[in-house]
Amino acid sequence: MIPLQQQRAWVNINHHNLTHNVKVLKQWLNSGTKLMTVIKADAYGHGAVKVAQTVIKAGVDAVAIATLLEGIELRQAGIEAPILILGAINTADEVKEIVKHNLEATLCSPHQAQVFADTLQSLNYVLPVHLKLDTGMSRLGTHWHNAVDFVKYVQQFPQLQLKSVYSHLATADEEDTTVMKLQQSRFEEAIFALKSANISIPCLHLANSAGTLCDRSLHYDLVRVGLALYGLYPAPHLRHTVPLKPVLEVKARITQIKTIPAHTGVSYGHTFRCDRPLKIAVVGIGYADGIPRLLSNKMNVIVQGKLAPQIGNITMDQLMIDVTAFPDLEVGEIVTLLGEEGEIVISADDWANAIGTISWEILCSFKHRLPRINLYEA
Repeated sequence: MIPLQQQRAWVNINHHNLTHNVKVLKQWLNSGTKLMTVIKADAYGHGAVKVAQTVIKAGVDAVAIATLLEGIELRQAGIEAPILILGAINTADEVKEIVKHNLEATLCSPHQAQVFADTLQSLNYVLPVHLKLDTGMSRLGTHWHNAVDFVKYVQQFPQLQLKSVYSHLATADEEDTTVMKLQQSRFEEAIFALKSANISIPCLHLANSAGTLCDRSLHYDLVRVGLALYGLYPAPHLRHTVPLKPVLEVKARITQIKTIPAHTGVSYGHTFRCDRPLKIAVVGIGYADGIPRLLSNKMNVIVQGKLAPQIGNITMDQLMIDVTAFPDLEVGEIVTLLGEEGEIVISADDWANAIGTISWEILCSFKHRLPRINLYEA
């Protein structure tokens, strides 16, 4: 491992802030509601194993991932907490791996249930399963109208242990709650139908980060928190809820400083051309590391506690900044691309708003050639 002093660029992961976020989220929940943290996609780019270790120590009840391989990675790293696979599993070989690694599975359809039951019967194994209903996301899940038939179908197989019934919200991050309330009412109707059929469900869950923050009536027995765990709010109007702290920072070093004359183009395509002499600095990070090329000429970085504009097209491994206002800058100086210095903050939301995407995508974009530096002290 190259020492931090020699790295061209890296990502800081602040585990103190991660622990803080777990604690304030748990305080926000209704009494009796459990917290499941979503650490799929390598914990949204934060490092799944290290994040899992921290959040479990901080008191979360379970973790969720998207794929079988993500679950296997956690088990091989020694994570012992319950792990729910949110994605669909459809083959016997995958089911065998789930059993081997003591994972829990989502069932979205009767077909899946049959595959699981047949495989588990051959293994003489009982597996905890979570049934997903589609209440309006139109993605995975059985239609909510068919909840009773779906649960009954699963319950006929002794190899399938019903652990929960859940659904997922499509618009909880929007201020207009019409669709969210419609989904909740459908979920409630499904619950009522199950109870009327004398079917007991040990756990119900519906809320993602936005649902968790915006309406406590969505908490049920458990909530699944992803983005908020990492210190970002799913929407601006939810900032008044709990005091979250961003967990991720992106840093890089200046690798060269030069002065260019007026009317000089910068980078590929000369999308930036200076109208006066400029001192520019080359920073050793680019779109291959996860800096969106669409941010070219639209972003700032923090240098010596002040903002400096990025200029020209962002390239695969490098980007350029205007440092004319920094007379004593030296090669090797650290630049903050995402993070906080003093009163200046650049967040994933800033980048997302600048290029018309969402902060989730920004966080997940940072590639593994950027080493993760795990910070555990306040």
